Amino acid sequence: PEHVWRINLDPPEEAQHNLSFGAADRWWEQTDLTKLILASNKLQSLSEDVRLLPALTVLDVHDNQLTSLPSALGQLENLQKLDVSHNQLRSLPEELLQLPRLRSLLLQHNQLSQLPEGLGQLLSLEELDVSNNQLTAIPSSFALLLNLVRLNLACNQLRELPADLSAMKSLRQLDCTKNYLETVPPKLATMASLEQLYLRKNKLRALPELPSCKLLKELHAGENQIEMLNAENLKQLSSLCVLELRDNKIKAVPEEITVLQKLERLDLANNDISRLPYTLGNLPQLKFLALEGNPLRTIRRDLLQKGTQELLKYLRSKIQDDGPGPSEEPPVTAMTLPSQSKVNIHAITTLKLLEYSDKQAAEIPQAVFDAVGSNPVATVNFSKNQLREIPPRLVELKDTVCDVSLGFNKISSISSELCLLQKLTHLDLRNNVLTALPEEMEALKRLHTINLAFNRFKVFPSVLYHLPALETILLSNNQVGSIDPVQLKGLDKLGTLDLQNNDLLQVPPELGNCENLRSLLLEGNPFRTPRAAVLARGTAAVLEYLRSRIPS
Repeated sequence: PEHVWRINLDPPEEAQHNLSFGAADRWWEQTDLTKLILASNKLQSLSEDVRLLPALTVLDVHDNQLTSLPSALGQLENLQKLDVSHNQLRSLPEELLQLPRLRSLLLQHNQLSQLPEGLGQLLSLEELDVSNNQLTAIPSSFALLLNLVRLNLACNQLRELPADLSAMKSLRQLDCTKNYLETVPPKLATMASLEQLYLRKNKLRALPELPSCKLLKELHAGENQIEMLNAENLKQLSSLCVLELRDNKIKAVPEEITVLQKLERLDLANNDISRLPYTLGNLPQLKFLALEGNPLRTIRRDLLQKGTQELLKYLRSKIQDDGPGPSEEPPVTAMTLPSQSKVNIHAITTLKLLEYSDKQAAEIPQAVFDAVGSNPVATVNFSKNQLREIPPRLVELKDTVCDVSLGFNKISSISSELCLLQKLTHLDLRNNVLTALPEEMEALKRLHTINLAFNRFKVFPSVLYHLPALETILLSNNQVGSIDPVQLKGLDKLGTLDLQNNDLLQVPPELGNCENLRSLLLEGNPFRTPRAAVLARGTAAVLEYLRSRIPS
């Protein structure tokens, strides 16, 4: 209403009548308006008359339908808190940067794709929330926000953080949940005041190094692609109370975790941990330990369900035992060769399986291939090593091998040897560092399942369009930006296509014509449509929705 803007100027109606005023009603002694709360209405714009309220310290217009803000906001030089969250803002007026006393700026849940470069001019700012927007970058002037205590960047499209953030010497809470971060700049380690760091739902492959963050109390890094905990990194986090690492790919917990003497909560659920250091039981403050969803060999499942205290008691009891420590190799059995149990001959002869996995080996020893002799091998498992290339001698098995697993290595490119395995039906290359596939793979005419999840593909590998037998393509957790629906339709046997957690900005409606798809997984991409509610209804509903959007 117009008179709200003029509330400081216009005398109230009673003044028009000849009334006698009590002390409480002496309107000419009123102070200027300092707080204006217009939240949860249906305002589509704010009047430039807001400048008539120069004494405002708080302006709250969250949860309206604003698409822009008036430039007159820049004249509210006493403003300390501005809440414009949950609107439809696409940009901010430059005048906003002239507010010398602004301490809290809340911009979450809008449609901002960039922030003004001069945002660093808001030198008094202590709290800034830009979560749930469409930001792909952060202005470097952020480095000037020396008084900022809380910064929320969650749920955007950030691929990196500027190293300049390290200049924020007062920052205590930094939330980067649900972006596309693959690393954290090493300079961030100098943020001496940081107490809470949220990095959940990104694409991190390692825990960040934080040597100077002596006050860090909470580190949340669940739902990433972390495979290893570096003992040195852990030693630096002596104040940590909460360490949350659920839903990663962690294989081992180092003994050094016991330096975290203040740890109260440790969440390692849904990883690949097979053994735990028993000394974990000695952490004096630990009140919560989550381990479910791991292939633990040394702890029975019923024990996990008894809760943290029973678990810690069990771990402590094992420290006294003289049995083999949790990190020692299992004993050599009759099935294995004396040469450090390298090759399982029995598996080759009876199961047609050549296995050399989980050894962290940089290359496959010659003895492994030598052991095959004239035996036919159908399945090869070289997963969970440190291989940087396809083992060249794999080609020796080309007449019989049909299933090859090379997941969880460091392979960056596919050599031509692999393309000679023309009987191949299953190929597992997940969790490597691949960015492309060679066109020669077109020779794998029998291939019907390929797993390329957790690699670094930025484009959909075009050779896949030329493999007519493909039934399953797993490409989740890459950075694929687009797909060709016409070529996909040519794969008439394709039943499963997993593109979760990629960078698809749009889903082409023609994908709806791929009617053989029984499972189409698209969650975790930045596209706007189909919306989550449509995706939740399943593949058939998504395909039908897409078909309805094809321009006629």
